[in-house]
Amino acid sequence: MTAAFMDLVDVTIVNIALPSIQRDEGASFSQIQWITAGYALAFAAGLITGGRLGDIHGRKRIFLVGIAGFTVASALCGLAVNPEMLVASRILQGATAALMVPQVLSIVHATFPAHERGKVFGLFGAIVGLGAVSGPLLGALLTEGNLFGLEWRPIFLINLPVGIAGLLLGRRFITESKAPRALKLDLVGVALVTLGLLMLIYPLTRGRELGWPLWGYVSMGGALVVFAVLVAYERRKGARDGSPLIELSLFRVKSFAAGIAVQTVFGLALGVFFLVWTLYMQIGLGWTPLRAGLTGVPFSLAVSTAAGLSVQKLVPRFGRKVLQTGALVMGAGVLLYLWEADRYGLSLSSWQMALPLVVMGTGMGLIVAPLTDAVLSEVPREHAGSASGLINTVQQMGNALGLALVSVVFFGVIDEHLAPARIGPEYVGAFQYALGWVAAVLGVIFLLMFALPKRPAQHVEGAPAEDPAETRGPALVP
Repeated sequence: MTAAFMDLVDVTIVNIALPSIQRDEGASFSQIQWITAGYALAFAAGLITGGRLGDIHGRKRIFLVGIAGFTVASALCGLAVNPEMLVASRILQGATAALMVPQVLSIVHATFPAHERGKVFGLFGAIVGLGAVSGPLLGALLTEGNLFGLEWRPIFLINLPVGIAGLLLGRRFITESKAPRALKLDLVGVALVTLGLLMLIYPLTRGRELGWPLWGYVSMGGALVVFAVLVAYERRKGARDGSPLIELSLFRVKSFAAGIAVQTVFGLALGVFFLVWTLYMQIGLGWTPLRAGLTGVPFSLAVSTAAGLSVQKLVPRFGRKVLQTGALVMGAGVLLYLWEADRYGLSLSSWQMALPLVVMGTGMGLIVAPLTDAVLSEVPREHAGSASGLINTVQQMGNALGLALVSVVFFGVIDEHLAPARIGPEYVGAFQYALGWVAAVLGVIFLLMFALPKRPAQHVEGAPAEDPAETRGPALVP
């Protein structure tokens, strides 16, 4: 949970500091996107591999390697001397997070019996909310505080004590586990996943800046071919030695396949919203990082509260309807925000934003925690690492796609050569345009949720325990 918290804080803390980084370092719009998208891309490309490495070499061991690497990469981000070094360090940070994060769900899945996992996922939902609350506030305070004249750099350096604490706690308290039968790392699969994601996301991020060249469209089309080759190769490898990078048999589990689709599209919506929201408040409305961070508190508190309530009380009683209600409520919040931005323009205040943000946060909270449990609940334990890696991968892939699409749905409607007096109105208009896209995507998520089981398997306190031989999972390694 310490590692999950650190990762969540790192994502949200960077968003709030992006305008300051752009101003202090003279970063271009493309570099600003790559500070976030580079992390998301490396994270997405490495998550399946990270999950599989945990299955093969031990989840505790890979977790500790990941958290140590993440801490070192955070130090390099804080010491970056130019935007290029910061982007490179963020890519390294994403790659090491890909070793660390999949082990969180795998360790939960392998350590706790099924009837106890509901409580753990409830705690996970609370951690999501706490990370969402803490990140923007910490980012704002550290950026505005300009500690020791370091400007925005403490937002990365703060990971050092947290990472060291996580490393020490992990060594002492986590029990080692791995897949019950020997598996091999699929290096060809790793290369194909990474290549396909890069071919898809790089042209989306750079396309607008370069005038949408032909090679970008060719690259995006080629990515689909690479993914088709990946599926064919993984099918053959699974039949040959049983150690594919992506366990395709998982997609025969209806709850898993449907949940993967929802996670991907949900990640896309969040990727678009959070980046344009930050730029809208700080550049469009001219707010300080602290004011922007405080404005987001109602959203974060609503996410945290609704997440705990959803997984513990609502989903066991009402099933899939809770997640669909969450998509509709979040969409209603987005539309309310769009209406307010249109009506009040540059005079929109923080307190006026509170209502749409609470509605959006409530909807998001109803989705985030139970969705993970629903996707994993019917997955065989020997594929826990691969499955959790896939869940995180598709969400991060959606997130990276959303960040890349900011070039189209936000920067694409802003004139590149703005007079200072036009910056505010242009950013407000672009924000409204992007919110329209987010609302449409949430409508798609609502429809996709019809493919989820009406009653996702929930393992809450009080449910009958299964046979111990079936619930303990892979043999624990001392």
